[in-house]
Amino acid sequence: MTPTPPLPAAAPTEFEPEFIAGLKTLFEEKIVFNRVLGLKITLLLPARVAGRITMTDQLVGHYAQNRIHGGVISAGLDAMGGLAVMAAIGARHMDESPLQRLQRFSKLGTIDLRVDYLRPGIGEYFELRAEVMRLGSRVASTRMEFLGADGKLLSTGAGAYIVS
Repeated sequence: MTPTPPLPAAAPTEFEPEFIAGLKTLFEEKIVFNRVLGLKITLLLPARVAGRITMTDQLVGHYAQNRIHGGVISAGLDAMGGLAVMAAIGARHMDESPLQRLQRFSKLGTIDLRVDYLRPGIGEYFELRAEVMRLGSRVASTRMEFLGADGKLLSTGAGAYIVS
């Protein structure tokens, strides 16, 4: 019996500039609370996403230590988990136009969120990362990280999102 040759590795998916611009507009401007947080996308790949929040007076949760509010951390992690799901959905449907793929996000919503606060959030800015662990036909599971400017892990998150 002749051995079966291995399957070729899937070519990495690259998003079109139109899709990236549309997703940035949706995420950074049309989701008004993300604008309040100052949440900006810094990386948008099918397998992982990253963002940044710059510390401002409006985000302070502990005035004496100038710590970022825990609600900002959880909201940022939740938003990044949702963005990771959007990227994964966009990659799954590359046969559609960018506009068609962007319209798929209208039913996306958080159904479960867990946040672990590991260290105080003190710094000039914060990096956020997220990846999809599983993208099903109805539910997606994600893992997220909230890091200080020095790269130290400050908080982690896990989320489940309705996608249909």
